[in-house]
Amino acid sequence: MLGAVQTKAAPRPRKGERTRESILRVAVDLASVEGLEGLTIGRLADELKMSKSGLFAHFGSKEDLQLATVAAAREIFADYVIRPALAGPAGVPRLWNLCDGWLRYAEGRVFKGGCFFTAASYEFDSRSGPVRESIAAAMKEWMKVLTRSVESAKKEKHLRADVDAEQFAFEVYSLAMGAHWSHQLLDDKKSRTRVRQSIAARIRAMATSECPSIKFPA
Repeated sequence: MLGAVQTKAAPRPRKGERTRESILRVAVDLASVEGLEGLTIGRLADELKMSKSGLFAHFGSKEDLQLATVAAAREIFADYVIRPALAGPAGVPRLWNLCDGWLRYAEGRVFKGGCFFTAASYEFDSRSGPVRESIAAAMKEWMKVLTRSVESAKKEKHLRADVDAEQFAFEVYSLAMGAHWSHQLLDDKKSRTRVRQSIAARIRAMATSECPSIKFPA
């Protein structure tokens, strides 16, 4: 049980909370282009045309700002990719919507720099500390969402019982990360079409006769 259905509207965020959310939305967008390491109180103050003291009221240090930005990016990712997919039909439709939603999110439709977490992962993969741990935790949770969606598709009998859910999640993650790198660094305009075709082909290979028809890319 998820608990009783809420009958009252959720309280509106206070002005200070709304201000912080607005600041973090700009911070995430900025970090997607310039990197988390380049995200400082001073740089963000310049972008927002605010005073540094005004930002220090919300974030006491550069690390606090970075951690809050990762948390905000995580929530935005959930809003754009995870929640819409989970609200749809279970099984392969949900699995495909998660994969396709991630690719659409990474295509620059959410942040100027494309996928925030792909860029942040490359930036912090060889570092240590709380920021790296926060990024890693977000990506591990995303892998779990993908893994659970494969398991759900197996329970719906849309995918074969012998499908390795963790292996498939790893393959999707690796393909999408590679496509992002190819698109961003090599300016490969076909990279995301190729990755969609690769994921669709993998799902077709795992599908049973009970799998519903999905409009995959040609």
